[in-house]
Amino acid sequence: MSGNLESWLAANRANWDERAAIHRRDSSGFYQVARFLAGEETLNAIEARELPELRGKRVVHLQCHFGLDSLNLVRRGAQVTGLDFSPVAVSAARSLAAEAGLSADFVQGDLYKAPELIAGQADLVYVTWGAINWLPDIAGWARVVAALLKPGGQLYLAEAHPNSMAMEEVEGRLTPTWDLPTPPDKPLTTEEPNTYNGDPTLLENVRNYEWLHSLSQVLAALQAAGMRLDWLHEHPVVVWQQFPLLVSEDGCHFRLPDHWPQMPLSYSLSATKGA
Repeated sequence: MSGNLESWLAANRANWDERAAIHRRDSSGFYQVARFLAGEETLNAIEARELPELRGKRVVHLQCHFGLDSLNLVRRGAQVTGLDFSPVAVSAARSLAAEAGLSADFVQGDLYKAPELIAGQADLVYVTWGAINWLPDIAGWARVVAALLKPGGQLYLAEAHPNSMAMEEVEGRLTPTWDLPTPPDKPLTTEEPNTYNGDPTLLENVRNYEWLHSLSQVLAALQAAGMRLDWLHEHPVVVWQQFPLLVSEDGCHFRLPDHWPQMPLSYSLSATKGA
């Protein structure tokens, strides 16, 4: 499987290299880059409410994309290192930091090699929104998180709910479509002509490979890596329009219509590394 895995991850990186340039341009306003550069915080309400005090803390932001959240955390007083596998994203993150007049370190590399690429240990590892579904090995991810943290350090994770990620909207109904969890050797394979932020630019590298991880897998992986669950929250909203039938009251958080049976669309958790 190693040969296939390398080609799958290379395809994903080519796709995200293209997306990073489009997302940094933010012509649709999806990422609210203009508001951020004007001095506003642009974290989503879920993480903005749940994050601990960060002033003076060292934070590692895994899968940081073009660094927007990383720099939001800098504004909260954190010393931030962001890591992403896309060189285009890392270059865009450094450019955004310079434009905003903020200081952060951005490192390009394989997530599974993060402990080799980032010196020292952090108070907080930050991972949010559409991140872990790109990782084939969730147990390996949990070990990386633990290795990056000092004893007593915390992970903050916010993600789309795996149960909803395994569905697609078909004729106005949500239909189970994908295996959950995804077998490591059979990734969820999709082709999307555009990225998700509303920009009409056509992508050249359209194919993606993803792995859905159940909640039990994520929790078991963290426990095996020496992490203790502090809390787990399930939310009836998600921070992008995951399905056309979802409705939004604020333009940022999307939920099922009132006449639908409700279910969690996202979750967040905090876990602490033991001594």
